[in-house]
Amino acid sequence: MRLVVDLNRCQGYAQCAFLAPDVFAMHGDEGLLYDPQAQDAHRERVAQAVAACPVQAILVDELDMAATAPGAPGGAARAAGEASDG
Repeated sequence: MRLVVDLNRCQGYAQCAFLAPDVFAMHGDEGLLYDPQAQDAHRERVAQAVAACPVQAILVDELDMAATAPGAPGGAARAAGEASDG
């Protein structure tokens, strides 16, 4: 899963760091550090962090994974199409 945090929107409330400390960490009073390629094992905690962010600064992009997953509807065809495109 790919994470994007709008650091201009982030106000340093640190709810994400509290709920998913393996993915998010505060650096100083207001600086947020995070792993943009969070492991699937942290999915539940990341979802809690996203929901708890008071300013909705955290975005999770799972479309690229769902579109290419072998078990996803049309996923194998898309993956094959992407491989042949280039």
